[in-house]
Amino acid sequence: MLSSNGMSWQRFSAGRSLVFLLMFICVLCVLPGCSKEEEVYRKETSVVTGKVLVDGVPVPVKNPLKVECHNVAGMDQEHPTISSALTGEDGKFEISTYQSGDGLPPGDYVLTFMWGKMNLIAGSYGGPDQLEKKYLDPEKSEFKVTVKEGEPVDLGEIKLVTK
Repeated sequence: MLSSNGMSWQRFSAGRSLVFLLMFICVLCVLPGCSKEEEVYRKETSVVTGKVLVDGVPVPVKNPLKVECHNVAGMDQEHPTISSALTGEDGKFEISTYQSGDGLPPGDYVLTFMWGKMNLIAGSYGGPDQLEKKYLDPEKSEFKVTVKEGEPVDLGEIKLVTK
């Protein structure tokens, strides 16, 4: 039986089957690579907690303050990390590097603070700083922390002022 372009249905079907067979073989070749988990380099971290008071009162949960940690030695170019936290209930925070509340890798850090707003639609934090950028510059920060491997750090109360 011939199709309208002169090619038999059987040849067309055989060609289509060959294409599907080749695709199936390609998928089988790729799947073993997908099943292996890639090793991800992860630095050891130590838990770092604290509490922020602004003008003597805790920051409200609905309008958190962002705490950022800046390594004094600079960014690790081989295995860079970014560590930060948002204040929660009663102004308390737990620094996060890889996952929520896991802490900081060992080293010396300065802390910066911004009191903006959470944009729930965009899933971002920003806006005008209610602290008027007073605590945003790591070069001028007087809030420092040294983290040693395996030793948790409680920064206690950090007192900021708006004026």
